[in-house]
Amino acid sequence: VYDLLGRDVTTLVNESQQPGTYTVTWDARDVTSGVYYYTLVSGGYREIKKLLLLR
Repeated sequence: VYDLLGRDVTTLVNESQQPGTYTVTWDARDVTSGVYYYTLVSGGYREIKKLLLLR
């Protein structure tokens, strides 16, 4: 997870997974409201998504 300035806020998962469906929960109690970005990488596929955190 990265903030608007591209700083690394946290890493939720950083390991290979078997094919399937997964859920990841982010305990964001130590960060402020705002826009964050997260990256999903799978094989040669990479996607960056925006996340809006509101308190």
